[in-house]
Amino acid sequence: MPNHRLGLVLSTVTDAPPQEFVELGKLAEARGFDAMLVNEGAGDALANAIAIGAATSTIKVGTNIANIYFRHPFLAAMTAWTITEMTAGRLIFGLGMSHRAVLRSLGIEMKKPRQYLREYAWAVKHYLTGQQAGEQAGGLSGEARKSAFKARPTSYPAQVLVAALTPESAAVGGAVADGIMPFLTGRGYINTLLAAARKAASEVDKDPAGVDCIMSIPTFLSTDVAAARSAARYNLAFFGQMPNYRKQWRACGYEEEVIGLEAAWKQRDRRLAATKVSDRMIEEVCVFGTASQCRDQLAAFYEAGASMPLLAVSPVNEDRLVATHKAIEILAPNSN
Repeated sequence: MPNHRLGLVLSTVTDAPPQEFVELGKLAEARGFDAMLVNEGAGDALANAIAIGAATSTIKVGTNIANIYFRHPFLAAMTAWTITEMTAGRLIFGLGMSHRAVLRSLGIEMKKPRQYLREYAWAVKHYLTGQQAGEQAGGLSGEARKSAFKARPTSYPAQVLVAALTPESAAVGGAVADGIMPFLTGRGYINTLLAAARKAASEVDKDPAGVDCIMSIPTFLSTDVAAARSAARYNLAFFGQMPNYRKQWRACGYEEEVIGLEAAWKQRDRRLAATKVSDRMIEEVCVFGTASQCRDQLAAFYEAGASMPLLAVSPVNEDRLVATHKAIEILAPNSN
């Protein structure tokens, strides 16, 4: 896969100390990966990005995805400013709205999430240019416009992207951010999201060719292809309990699979849910199998429009950290 960007995303649900993430970042940099991002499932993605950025010198660092309900946009922008400055412009700042049930469990109410995502991303971008969020941000809430804080502009371009499971969210990425971060998206649907983002960029006089697409892909590396496929099936079954992903999968053309997943999760039966995930769905959403198969599948994602796939490594009959180390060594760009 010459001349293609390739990154990794680490999961904060992994039972590992921050030092382990730092070591993985250093290893990924040494093996030629372009980015090491961190999700915000059960930890502070920006704090981890700071740690990895401080220990590395060339690899991009950042979030895939930072939860917009966890931080005020001014604080998010100031943390992004700090990382951008200390890494000489290596930050990729992915933002997303999470899931209603997850936020409710934390006592957070999700109101008009797509509108809030638009306002939030716009505010962060404006703070990073040294403006008050409301100076040019038509449509921002009164609270955002009243902010008395004015941030210092970054010395380097600061890339902000938004999670995109639907064309409507992708349009936010094109209009007010620098691109999109799809997840669990079928390869055939990537172009639909990109088209929405590029159209939105054009409508606000931005270059549609500048819209980036950084895409996290569930990755199951193993010489036991049947076991890798099975692990992928159970992984997708887990995400099938979340309405946002089911909505996206319907749009991708997996209507029959979604109907089955909904019925299985009504019974809270993950084993049953796994039987509803088709081989076609696994093959279009995941990367799995031997190193050669994984590389071929990644090439298909590039062809479909992913500018930089991120390997979201899951274990196949092994520990997650062991699997991550193995993927870094075997799928490294400089190992080809």
